[in-house]
Amino acid sequence: MSDVPVPLLDDLQLPASVASVEALEDLLSLPSRSLIDELASLDGDLMILGVGGKMGPTLARLARRAMPGRRIIGVARFSDAALRDRLQGWGVETVTANLLDRDALQALPRVRNIIFAAGHKFGASGNPALTWAMNTWLPGMVAETFADSRIVAFSTGNVYALSAPSSGGAHEGTLPSPVGEYAQSCLGRERMFEYFSMQNGTAGRIVRLNYAIDLRYGVLLDIATRVHQGQPIALGMGHVNVIWQGDANIQVLRCLRHCSTPSSPINITGPETLSVRRLAQQFGERFGRTPAFSGEEAPTALLSNTQLAQSMFGPPRVGVDTMLDWVADWVRRGGSTYNKPTKFEVRDGGF
Repeated sequence: MSDVPVPLLDDLQLPASVASVEALEDLLSLPSRSLIDELASLDGDLMILGVGGKMGPTLARLARRAMPGRRIIGVARFSDAALRDRLQGWGVETVTANLLDRDALQALPRVRNIIFAAGHKFGASGNPALTWAMNTWLPGMVAETFADSRIVAFSTGNVYALSAPSSGGAHEGTLPSPVGEYAQSCLGRERMFEYFSMQNGTAGRIVRLNYAIDLRYGVLLDIATRVHQGQPIALGMGHVNVIWQGDANIQVLRCLRHCSTPSSPINITGPETLSVRRLAQQFGERFGRTPAFSGEEAPTALLSNTQLAQSMFGPPRVGVDTMLDWVADWVRRGGSTYNKPTKFEVRDGGF
């Protein structure tokens, strides 16, 4: 498929609701003018490793729209052939590969820009060996293999300790204190990229992401579904940050223009510290139902400070009220989901 002009997110009048999966994926992959301008100043093509995850497909489509004339390559196992076909229909080249196979990794195209989106979270407690292989060993191999590329790597805010809501959340200078093997292995991922960046002069960014919202997945969907079904909302993790996945996609790609040597972290999430209780009440108002709760808010939660990201990228385009409206409408209409709870309420690191 050839590159075709698309509306810019900056110019779009946000819809009152999202009518379909097709409309959702289109919305999640709308570029901004700043994204197009920044990527135009970069040299080379782009490859996304682990494109088959929750954010990968729309991230790849966004890159395709924002980088006319460049190769956009998506690499995954592609156990779902329909996903591969959909990406190809959007103009994204696909490569089927097991990234843990060193020979397959070495055979990949050498491109200037890499997004590392592979990882293992859900089920991590039941398979810690695979968790460490995917989250720590593989990043080391990727960093070594693509030493001449810019590498923007997904990480997670789970590398931070829980913090008081009044603190505004952990910032990039906060010392990591990961709880549980998933978070520990993600810190291992960061250290591998940092090490090889220092050894080889590889420019990079490490994206500590908290709770991207796709109507088929996310903290808001979890809360809305429970309110709609009359299930109690656990309040132990009483506060969260969230960001519209389309905004997160844009910020992740813009990180390619803001790499550092050695590679350094950046928090990406929404700027607001949101009360889980209040979010449930707001969904209750939209559904005409009174939410039920269990437990009480703990004095700490998984929270990140995004002042650095806002100084680079500005505020997210899609606000919390809009996300609440879209998610409530999606749940009310029985929209499709990935059926994968975020487990945001987990406080002991066991995913």
